[in-house]
Amino acid sequence: MMHKIFSSRLPLLALVALATAAVTSCGPVVTDKKDESYDLRLAPASYDDLPAWNDESFIQAAEAFKKSCARILKQPDQARALGPLPEAGTYGDWQSVCKEFITIAPQDAVALRRFFETRFHPYQVSNHGDTQGLFTGYYEASLRGSTVKQGPYQTPLYARPDDLVMVNLGDFREHLKGERIAGRVLDGNLKPYESRTQIVNGNWPHNDKVLLWVDDPVDAFFVQIQGSGVVDLPDGSTKRIGYAGQNGHPYYAIGRELIKRGEMSEDEVSLQTIRAWLEANPAQAAEIMNTNQSYVFFQELEGEGPIGGENVALTAGRSLAIDRSLLPYGIPVWLSVEHPVEGNPQINRLMIAQDTGGAIRGPVRGDFFWGYGPQAERHAGAMKSKGRYWVLLPVQTKNQN
Repeated sequence: MMHKIFSSRLPLLALVALATAAVTSCGPVVTDKKDESYDLRLAPASYDDLPAWNDESFIQAAEAFKKSCARILKQPDQARALGPLPEAGTYGDWQSVCKEFITIAPQDAVALRRFFETRFHPYQVSNHGDTQGLFTGYYEASLRGSTVKQGPYQTPLYARPDDLVMVNLGDFREHLKGERIAGRVLDGNLKPYESRTQIVNGNWPHNDKVLLWVDDPVDAFFVQIQGSGVVDLPDGSTKRIGYAGQNGHPYYAIGRELIKRGEMSEDEVSLQTIRAWLEANPAQAAEIMNTNQSYVFFQELEGEGPIGGENVALTAGRSLAIDRSLLPYGIPVWLSVEHPVEGNPQINRLMIAQDTGGAIRGPVRGDFFWGYGPQAERHAGAMKSKGRYWVLLPVQTKNQN
């Protein structure tokens, strides 16, 4: 889940190494250049084209959209583009929409439906005309930890060090939107930061920057993939932690490494099988995990969470991570995708684009936030689903294609 300045996690597909694109963002803050093979196209549609649109109650989706509207309404520059999609219009367009939206009673499903159907027009998204894409899932991790090093709590989760510099290149060049680097300034120049191997072995200057100690190095690795988690402390209390930064090294999927070494096949790889392999092979686990040189730093979160790349709290089952270089935060998305558990019905629902992820690259690509708990972890770990989506754009914003 992206957090604060940058997205904080990599989707589970990055773990299983089934994505064709290199992962970046939550894992690697260094990203590949925008793939020129992408060709995002918008085709005007009607609400009759959206599978199961009439079955949506809008109440849960409205909860998520309210959070995005709160951010949008704070933007002072109304003429500024909402994001990289020209057809999405300006903040001024969306502020008009959001001002009307916040006057609607949050439980008034009839009024909410009328609002979305009258204020937005749906457009189907495709890549070179191909409307089908890949959708993965992520969740908020669960860990056991302590504020002090003791007993089983021997693995550190580090806070963001003061000398870590993270740069969003899109702030400097429009054509670099979605690209990021990170490092440390030495003699006036930005230099690479320590790798994961150096950090976990204590070969860096900030071993005193421990936020929490946890009881399982595998859990510590996976919370870096997810970017946020809830830590159960010995006294029965909990702390929510979230992404605070990343060391700038490219992410490498350890699922890919296990396949490369012949430890499992592509068909066998999942969150659950990777975890089981690491736990069954403790002597090799550290070396395997260190083939990924990306390292994520954390901060304690107060209040609602986790926080996504839009810098708003995510809503389970309603927040979607998208390719931030192609689509803007805050837009409603009608998603139609296979359920990750065989036998369950197709997922058709209104989502809000509120996050981004390292392997989320391309026009028809998303990461579904399942929330917190064992069921969320199971669903997220199993999700490698085919699906389609439509973006909802304000009616005064016309498709220019």
